[in-house]
Amino acid sequence: MATGGSGTEGNSPFAWLGLLKWSLAFSDGTAPSDVERMSEEDVAFLEKVMSEGIIDEGERMKSILKDVTGGLEIMLGANITADGSGDGESKQEEKRKELEEDEMLELLQELRDIVEQIDYARAFMAMGGIPFLLGCATYHAAESAADRTIPKSIRKGALGVLSTMCQNNPPVQLSLLEHGHMPQLIQLFFDYTTGNDCGNDGDDSIREKVVQALSASIRGHSMAEHIFCQNEQGKVMLQLGLGMQQKAPKPSSQLRKRSLFLLRALLTSDDATNERHELFQDVISFICTHEINEEWEEDAEIREMSLSMLSQLLLHNPAQSKQSSSQERVSKTILQHKNYIGGLGVNRIQAIRNLKEGSEEREYATLELEEWERMMVALAEAENEGASDVPQLEICDMYVPP
Repeated sequence: MATGGSGTEGNSPFAWLGLLKWSLAFSDGTAPSDVERMSEEDVAFLEKVMSEGIIDEGERMKSILKDVTGGLEIMLGANITADGSGDGESKQEEKRKELEEDEMLELLQELRDIVEQIDYARAFMAMGGIPFLLGCATYHAAESAADRTIPKSIRKGALGVLSTMCQNNPPVQLSLLEHGHMPQLIQLFFDYTTGNDCGNDGDDSIREKVVQALSASIRGHSMAEHIFCQNEQGKVMLQLGLGMQQKAPKPSSQLRKRSLFLLRALLTSDDATNERHELFQDVISFICTHEINEEWEEDAEIREMSLSMLSQLLLHNPAQSKQSSSQERVSKTILQHKNYIGGLGVNRIQAIRNLKEGSEEREYATLELEEWERMMVALAEAENEGASDVPQLEICDMYVPP
C-alpha cells in the first residue's frame, strides 16, 4: 500500500503516531480525566491529522495521473521559446526538467504500489490509465520535434505499472487487447533492438520491460495467448530475446530470462495445442541445443529454467483433453536431440558431482544437477512411451558471441 506522496511533511506516514502521542499527553490512563469541550484549535488539528493520515487511493491515482500528464507536457515542450525556436531552454529549465523526471519516476512507482491491488488496478483502468501508460511507453516524437521525447526511464516506469496492473487480472488484460497493445509493445521492442530503423541505440533494459509487460498481459488469458502466438512479429521478438539471431549481440541475461519465461508459459499453458508447439518448433530446438549447454549459456539460472521447461514438456501434456497429439509432437521435437542432450547431461552431471562437497561452487550447482537428473529421467520415460522412432537432427553450429 502506498504511503501517499513523495515524502512531504504534509503526508507523513507517522501522522497516526503523532495523534497517539498527542492523546497520551492529555491522559495517562491512571486516573479519570476531566472531559472538556475541545477548542477550535484542537478540532482543527485533529481534522488536519485525519485528512492527511487517511489516503483515498482513488483520488491519489487521479492526482498522480494529472501530475505525470502535466509533467510530460512541460517536458516535451520545455525547449520551446515564445517565438517558437528550439534553442531557448535555459540552465534553470534544464535543472527543472531533470527534477521533474525524478519526481515522475517516484509518482509512477507509487502508482505501481497502488495498482498491485486488483480492485485499484481496475479502477485505474476505468479512469483511462491504460491508454495513458501505453502512450507514455510508446510515444514517438514528430520529425520536426525529434529532440523532444520521453526519457527511457519514464518509458520503463510506465511499462512497470502496466505489468503490475494486468498481472492475473483478466478485465485489465482484455482492456489491453481492446486497445491493441500487442503491436504497439512489439514495435517498441524492435525500436530498441540493435540495428533498428529509428536511429535508437539498442537498449536491453527497455526490451526486457516490454517482454515483462507482454508476458503479464498474456499469461493465463486464453484469447491473448492465441493472438500472440498467431503474431509472426511476436515470435520474432521471442527469438531475438533468446538470442537466436547469430549476427546480433547476445541479449542481456535478464532479457533472455524474461523471454524464456514467456515461452514456457505459452508452451505449457492449458490452452497449448499441437499447432502452437509446431509454431515454436525451431525455438524448442534452440533451447535443446544451446540454452542447456554451459559453453553457450553461461547463466546457470537460464540453464536450469531451460531444463525445467524441457522436462515439463516431455512429462506433461497441457492439452490432453483438447489435442491428444500435442504431447507427441513436442516430445518428438525434443527427442530429435536426445543423443546430444544425453551426452551433455552425462558430462555435466559428472562434472558437478566431482566438485568438492560443501564448496560454494557445488552448492551453487545443486539446482542445475537436480534439473539434469530430472531431464535424464524425462528423456528415458518419453522414449519408453513409444516416441523413440524419431530421426536425429544435426546440431546447428554453435554461435560464439563477440
